Amino acid sequence: MSKTKQVKNIADLAKIAGVNPATVSRALSGKGYVSEKTREKIQEIARKHNFRPNRLARNLRTQQTLAVNVLIPLGHEQAQHLSDPFFSTILGYLADGLTDKGYELILSKVIPDSDDWLDAYVDSGRADGVIIVGQSDQSDVLDRVAERYRPLIAWGGYYPGQNHCSVGSDNFLGGALAANHLVERGCKKIAFFGDPVALEISQRLEGCRSALEKHGLKGQPHVFPIHLAEDLSDEDILNFLDMGDMNPDGIFAASDVIAMSALGALAEHGRDVPDEIKVVGYDDLPTAMQSSPRLTTVRQDFEAGARTIVDCLLKRMAGEDTASIVMKPELVVRRST
Repeated sequence: MSKTKQVKNIADLAKIAGVNPATVSRALSGKGYVSEKTREKIQEIARKHNFRPNRLARNLRTQQTLAVNVLIPLGHEQAQHLSDPFFSTILGYLADGLTDKGYELILSKVIPDSDDWLDAYVDSGRADGVIIVGQSDQSDVLDRVAERYRPLIAWGGYYPGQNHCSVGSDNFLGGALAANHLVERGCKKIAFFGDPVALEISQRLEGCRSALEKHGLKGQPHVFPIHLAEDLSDEDILNFLDMGDMNPDGIFAASDVIAMSALGALAEHGRDVPDEIKVVGYDDLPTAMQSSPRLTTVRQDFEAGARTIVDCLLKRMAGEDTASIVMKPELVVRRST
């Protein structure tokens, strides 16, 4: 009995199929014209022989890696985990978008220890582009690297004069929406939970502060730099409630994770939400519908944002320029207010 011929490369497959190697390459890559009958024949032979094109050889030929570095810099919040619902939500949409375009996602959590941390990634040759999830306190680094490395997009805030391209919600407007809603619900003593060291959080605070001033509530909100990391935010909020020297009737949390920690701590202290104190979050993560009571929050459209990031990155990889995009947030009212 003769053994099945081993298929080691495209040339071997071409001999079996009775075509030239270029036809096999087009049939397997989906690029260029090949009749449907020939394409199906070649693909069936490839499946039968468990043949897959050598990705490394193709990458060397095209000078592409077909991979994208997705980096999460945690300069301001080093204890935050990748299992955070915010990260899992946006990373899921980014992974879907990149995979649909034929790219692999290389994920790295980065604790910046010097100003050249990003240079190491863009100069590594491991990826065709870089996506930054959250600017943290690293906007200056992103601006500097973006001067020489164009296929770089950040999810986050935008500020006048910014050099790097970003996609994200209008954080100032989102903060104003939250503040206006709390005032409309009768709140007069409002606390802001979040550390404004990070760009997005500082913009949310400024929007909240501006709106409250227009309502005559100058000097508000009272800012408490609560950690974004869930295990630390729980402790921060409990300590704040134990102090009892402010006793707010409204809380604007810089993220849904912080807001849900606040709901748990308030319940532990016997504070009724929303009758005694009202809570607004930011993000509208899927878990916002699972809290008790269900969380009123400012919604960011992560799906549309991730799709836009991938589209902008591909354009920049192709040599085009793209402007930063600021999406309009939406207040979603539920039971916590």
